[in-house]
Amino acid sequence: MLHSITIENYKILKNIKLNLSNLTLVSGLNSMGKSSLIQVMLLLRQSFEQKVLTDRGLLLNGSYINVGKGKDALSIDAENEMFSFVLEWEDKKNLDISFNYKSKSNLQPINKLTPDKFDFSQALFSDNFQYLAAERTGPKNSYPVSEYDVKTLNSLGNNGEYTAHYLFENGAKQLLNKKLLHEKAKSATLLAQVDAWMSEITPGIKITANVIEDINQASLHYEFETGTGYTEKFRPENVGFGLTYVLPVVTSILASKKGDLIIIENPEAHLHPAGQSAVAKLMARAAQEGVQIIVETHSDHFLNGARIAVLTKLIEPENISLFYFFKQLNNIEHTIDMIQPFIDKNGRLDEWPEGFFDEWDKNLDKLLGHL
Repeated sequence: MLHSITIENYKILKNIKLNLSNLTLVSGLNSMGKSSLIQVMLLLRQSFEQKVLTDRGLLLNGSYINVGKGKDALSIDAENEMFSFVLEWEDKKNLDISFNYKSKSNLQPINKLTPDKFDFSQALFSDNFQYLAAERTGPKNSYPVSEYDVKTLNSLGNNGEYTAHYLFENGAKQLLNKKLLHEKAKSATLLAQVDAWMSEITPGIKITANVIEDINQASLHYEFETGTGYTEKFRPENVGFGLTYVLPVVTSILASKKGDLIIIENPEAHLHPAGQSAVAKLMARAAQEGVQIIVETHSDHFLNGARIAVLTKLIEPENISLFYFFKQLNNIEHTIDMIQPFIDKNGRLDEWPEGFFDEWDKNLDKLLGHL
């Protein structure tokens, strides 16, 4: 499990170290560096996948992310023209890597790699990895099929575009993580568990995934439980947008196993508050069982779901890290500060910084002041 990451001179992250946990929630105002943290991990992974990381350098444009050129990545106030990253794993296998700055190139040359014989077996560089971008694939008549991504990489795609194909291929398999079994599910298969957990968002939902061989495309259909059975099948375009948008999130968590690393941006998108909280509790369960999950979120409902997960002992408080990124208005440099509130065993935070999911309280005070 990735224990910490130190970043120097990447975008707004001039010099910052984050101690990560099983479940790490990153929040903050827009353009405060949340995405930059995730980008660093994606840059390292895509450079490794393209076999350039150790001998050529950091690839800024690739299958996970397109940053541009060196001038788009270097911190404005960098004291030296070099990107430096230190990653520490709990098994004491650390990676210290830096890259020289080339302003007009999308490949930043390798400067230092310590140790020079690093084995890159950790989840960030292996098949035990899943990234789901904020912009996920929405309702469509059909979805792409990828034998390589689904069967070899065990991946849903960066945008969840292979979720339908993944469920078709793996829906009948037994869930690996028994702690994630939903008590109301009809069986322990992946698809039955997806139905049960998705029913926390939309009650009584039943999902069917197929592959249409003639056109090499996958399809999804939804049914809804009634008093006498189920409705007819509906295409994704004819139901709420949020169902299809969150399906890759739920599927990735349920398909995970101990040692996996999952990075998800804005899992709360297009979900009602109860659904956001339910997804947070599911993630907490998986994280407690050894799946490492890093989440960028703007949702107080998601945060509160994680807090309730601690209160109800779904996850130990030491297995959750919270980070709030912000900028001091009197800071003349274009850099950010960071606060790490801690959750106690009762789900309470030891501090609640200004701007940290406090908009509801501010608005309520204004409303009450005019009654």
